[in-house]
Amino acid sequence: MPSSGNSYKVRLLLSLLDLPCEIVDCEDATLEIAQARADGRLPFGKVPVLELDSGRLLPESNAILLYLAQGSHLIPADPFHQAQMTAWMFWEQNQHEGVIAVRAALRNYPSRAHLVTPERLADLLDRGHQILGMMEQHLSGRDWLVDGGMSLADICLYAYTHTAEERGGYDMARFPAIRRWCARIAALPGYQELFA
Repeated sequence: MPSSGNSYKVRLLLSLLDLPCEIVDCEDATLEIAQARADGRLPFGKVPVLELDSGRLLPESNAILLYLAQGSHLIPADPFHQAQMTAWMFWEQNQHEGVIAVRAALRNYPSRAHLVTPERLADLLDRGHQILGMMEQHLSGRDWLVDGGMSLADICLYAYTHTAEERGGYDMARFPAIRRWCARIAALPGYQELFA
């Protein structure tokens, strides 16, 4: 799903690690995604899904990241740093994505227009600024989310954070440490844009 941050984080990882993969686009509310559901190719009913050469299907973006990055520098060797990484990845799906991505979806997908109210958008804006403030505080004085260096946590949280202003309407000028962090990721060899 080209517009999805969850799909983007997988495409970004594939590009950063230079892993070959055939991408099949299934944008929101299209025949392609309806067909993928009908064919049973989306085990949890949504994208992304990684189909392995064996035919096995692996759903959920963060599970796909963990699978693809095995043995790479993006999964820390130190058990505590690895647990830090995993904590941020859980937090991304449990706290961040449900606010930052939801506000962006409400503002950008016509199929969700019926769910939009001024009160809901205002609530998501306030909550999103609080969530981004937590990231800002953590990233102040450090380059990456995990003490051991760049990890999957950074890719995971970058996906929806880097478009939070453009797509979600968040005031990113309030978060200079996040902006520097986003710039570091965008400067990585193999970096790919959301709509590449």
